[in-house]
Amino acid sequence: MSGPVDERGATTQNLGISAIEVREGRQTRIGDLGILRVLPTKNRRTVGPWCFVDLMEAGDVDRPPPLEIGPHPHIGLSTVTWLFTGTVLHSDSLGTEQLIRPGQLNLMTAGRGIAHAEEGVDIGPTLDDTPIMGVQMWLAQSDATRHGGSLFQHLEALPRTEIGEGEATVFVGDHLGVASPASVDHPAIGLDLTLGGPIVLPTNPSFEHAIVPIDRPVAVDDHITEPGSLALVPLGRTEIRLTARSHPARVMVLGGEPLGETVKMWWNFVARSENEITEAWRDWQTGNEDRFGPVPSHLPRIDAPPPPWLRSTER
Repeated sequence: MSGPVDERGATTQNLGISAIEVREGRQTRIGDLGILRVLPTKNRRTVGPWCFVDLMEAGDVDRPPPLEIGPHPHIGLSTVTWLFTGTVLHSDSLGTEQLIRPGQLNLMTAGRGIAHAEEGVDIGPTLDDTPIMGVQMWLAQSDATRHGGSLFQHLEALPRTEIGEGEATVFVGDHLGVASPASVDHPAIGLDLTLGGPIVLPTNPSFEHAIVPIDRPVAVDDHITEPGSLALVPLGRTEIRLTARSHPARVMVLGGEPLGETVKMWWNFVARSENEITEAWRDWQTGNEDRFGPVPSHLPRIDAPPPPWLRSTER
């Protein structure tokens, strides 16, 4: 369920959020899978360090196609994989082969370069018809770490906390002293929150936030936000009021301190300039295994299209 980001995602600019804004996601595809992409969105590339959020479309549940994403590269980001249903096998150029199930976290940090593959798997006859549903997210790495080494983290046990009439799993960051063991390089928060009734969510005023409903419309203060959309919440808020018309209602809460750097995104790469992306693209296309090593996967390798700024000269 990784990327890619197309040219529209690459050309947006970050504008300051002065009030809560609701943005609709858009439909796209990853292989045969239908996806709703809610970040990046128009004029908003990042929320804190979060720079990419893909949701599985509900329309794929009855007859879902297989999840088969062959080896492909990343730079300058951490992939955050969070499942609601199904089981996925992650393989990467560090030699990792790791199953992930709902409630577990896979966090892969690319640094200067990593390659990986993802494949939905059946792990028993009772789960054969279970569709893969979840969220694939990226965290843009800070300038201090994005040229460094790669890392893979798999966490089976994550802390949970009650928030009024809601309960949340803290998969990234710290919420009121309840901290995820996941290691990230920039202040951020990631919650999988189930509302059992209206709640007031305490928030860090130095963070901007995105509220992403999963299965029911949710009012963020007075702003109705449908599944497949997100509500952008500006800095300076110490709490956010969340209300759903029916319960339970599931939402993702993503946020963090603004990255403070201009981010350039294209395909599966997060960088700061076109030149950095061009170099990574060439290294992948020429099979530079010093940067993007082999992946233990039977799936075919995915070639990268030429970046748009090179298409007149590279064929």
